[in-house]
Amino acid sequence: MIPYPEMRPEIIAIGPIRIRWYGLMYVLGFLATYFLAPRLPKAKDIGLTSQRMQDLILYLAVGLVVGARLGFLLFYQYDNWAYYGRHPMEIIATWHGGMSFHGGLIGAVCAGWLFCRRARLPFWGVADCVAVTAPIGLGLGRIGNFINGELFGRPTDVPWAMVFPDGGPMPRHPSQIYEAFGEGVLLFAILWILSRKERPHGVIVTAFLFFYGFIRFFLEFFREPDENLGFLWGHWTMGQVLCTAMMVAAAILYLWRRPKGASSENMRKRSA
Repeated sequence: MIPYPEMRPEIIAIGPIRIRWYGLMYVLGFLATYFLAPRLPKAKDIGLTSQRMQDLILYLAVGLVVGARLGFLLFYQYDNWAYYGRHPMEIIATWHGGMSFHGGLIGAVCAGWLFCRRARLPFWGVADCVAVTAPIGLGLGRIGNFINGELFGRPTDVPWAMVFPDGGPMPRHPSQIYEAFGEGVLLFAILWILSRKERPHGVIVTAFLFFYGFIRFFLEFFREPDENLGFLWGHWTMGQVLCTAMMVAAAILYLWRRPKGASSENMRKRSA
């Protein structure tokens, strides 16, 4: 067993002013997108300059935070809506924890679509550029979860197990680290390699949806289910349900965005 390296969630705490590690990870993730996305070959082709990237980051930040919070309440707190009805200020209390990646994704997509419409940029091309860099923020976010001691794994006896402050006396998987590597490092490597070759708009987004869903679905087997939900239908977690929906959406998007005539061309090749 490895001792859990306890760290204060706050980097700086001076009276009401508090800067938390988790918030810093969000900022670093957006900075990575700001610096890397405009330098991708596709960004230059569609006119996604650094100046436009500044405006896009603002849209994405608002959409992500609002979507992540509302997604958490919708997907993971649907049995506590009465409580939030009595305490409406808790709906916006993100500092108390509770953010959903899948809700954040929906919020970011809506905000990105609005930005592209106003800036007259191709939505799918812009989405491809952002998708390549998104895993950096995801990986950093998981490190923030680890520092906070939240979203820990299931009980285990592996040599690298840890006892988390809010996880009881049982050693658990450090699933946040697994996710930081899988959803961050591994996913970024896959998308970066795919982005090196010219591809139709929407291909990278499709790959992001599918591979994130696949990686997260697998890693959910090591993560403790949400306390108020537990397992669904015996063995599944809410995260796995949402990731399955992501993979299905990726398949539908691939078929929808597939270049016209691709299937007929393949048929001609097979019959030749």
